Amino acid sequence: MKNCLLFLLLVLLGNPVHASDSTDTILDKLNNALRNKQRYVQLKEERILNFKKIKSEDLTKEQEYNYNKTLYTEYLKFNSDSAIFYVKKNLKIAAELQNKKLKDQAELQLATLYSSSGKYRESEALLKGINKKELSTVLLPEYYEAYREFYEHYVANSYDKKYIQQIRSYRDSLLTVLNPQTLKYKINLIQQHISDKRFGIAKKKLMQLLETADQDNTQYAMIGYLLGSIYETTHQSELRKKYYALSAISDIKHAIKDNASLQELALAYYESGDVDMAYKLTQSAIADALFCNVQFRTLQMSEVYSIINTSYLEREAKRKMQLQLYLLFISILSVFLIVAVIYVYKQMKKVSRIRGELFETSQKLAELNKDITETNNQLQERNAQLSESNHIKEEYIAHFFSLCSTYINKLENYRIILNKKATAKQFDEIYKMLKSTTLVDNELEELYKNFDIIFLNLYPTFVKDFNDLLIKEEQIVLKQGELLNTELRIFALIRLGITDSVKIAAFLRYSLSTIYNYRTRARNKAAVSRNDFEEMVIKIGLISLKM
Repeated sequence: MKNCLLFLLLVLLGNPVHASDSTDTILDKLNNALRNKQRYVQLKEERILNFKKIKSEDLTKEQEYNYNKTLYTEYLKFNSDSAIFYVKKNLKIAAELQNKKLKDQAELQLATLYSSSGKYRESEALLKGINKKELSTVLLPEYYEAYREFYEHYVANSYDKKYIQQIRSYRDSLLTVLNPQTLKYKINLIQQHISDKRFGIAKKKLMQLLETADQDNTQYAMIGYLLGSIYETTHQSELRKKYYALSAISDIKHAIKDNASLQELALAYYESGDVDMAYKLTQSAIADALFCNVQFRTLQMSEVYSIINTSYLEREAKRKMQLQLYLLFISILSVFLIVAVIYVYKQMKKVSRIRGELFETSQKLAELNKDITETNNQLQERNAQLSESNHIKEEYIAHFFSLCSTYINKLENYRIILNKKATAKQFDEIYKMLKSTTLVDNELEELYKNFDIIFLNLYPTFVKDFNDLLIKEEQIVLKQGELLNTELRIFALIRLGITDSVKIAAFLRYSLSTIYNYRTRARNKAAVSRNDFEEMVIKIGLISLKM
């Protein structure tokens, strides 16, 4: 029972197929139904199996007849051989009961099954053996329907206008005994309209039925099939495919194996040029016909299959040839690709080698640039020193001439004074003047003062910069009015390039040891390295000169 419910859910609650869906949407649903086709069959078989399990040994003959009739209904249009088996069982039961009504019903069912299986003689014999006048009113619709289907099955094998007329005649008789409110009556009436080429009326009535019909009703597939046949006759290809597909989906979901929709849909796709889809549908239709053992469907499909299969094989041969050509082109392209890869690989190795060489060259250039930069820095330093030397020379030459002129004038004045005293015979005064050092001391003081002025004019920040080289506690503090002291003059001379202590001692009129002591003490007070102290003193003022 669980499997039965699952089947009903798949059919009723699954994606419903609406007539308003587009052809592409319906085609997607058809493909989905085809993929799940075996599952629908499995569900039907499980439902039948579950029904068989509930049979009781205590059934009466009438109950057993109805039980077999239910199984016949389940197998009808699903498996003809099984349906025939249960109808034959009912024939035996009817004979045992000597119930003519049950016997006539079973024979009508068997006649229809025989005609669909290709046993036309047996079917016709059964139908002729039934006396229509003796039939109950309830069985008359089944009688006319059995005859109509017999001729429909027969005409598929041997087309003749008289058989077409027989189909029409028995349909007319069927319409007279059916309830006009039933779906079967309405469908047979619409078929009559189609036969009379009243397509407008037939289409209108079918559309109304399609809107109201229950999709769980097996007649839903018939409605879609009849609409497809109308659009086929009126050459409306897309609508033809759409409604044949609707019919086919319904048949597949109900596991109906005796169906015409797949066959007609295959032809529709074949005529529109879609051989692949036509072949797929044909394969499914043939499998259904063989499974159900519906002889007239198999005969119909054999003709269609031969046409579609030939086209499909031709298409596959062309595809195979195209595939071979593609493979050939791919092989050629692969060879070119391999050659190109090898060439690119060699070029990449070459580029890699060149890149390595360029890297080494760039490193060498970087080293050269570094050397050039250092050389430029040295040249700039030398240029600064030369510029400073030139500046010092210019300043000192100007002051030298000024001092020389001043000292010449002083000597001339001193000579005049001595000359006057000698003329006046003031020899004591002359002796006194010559013995005195006051003049020399004054001149030395004047010399150092001029030196201080000239030097500080050249290096105005010398005192500050020199103190920056000393530790804070040992920095020099000048007295008021003092420009430089002895220690600063020693290092001022060193800054001017006079580093020889002997020359410094001679200029400042100090002993050599005194000069040495001053220099040593200064290095000991240095805030920088003792070895670099005098070198850094020499560099004082270079930056200001460069600027």
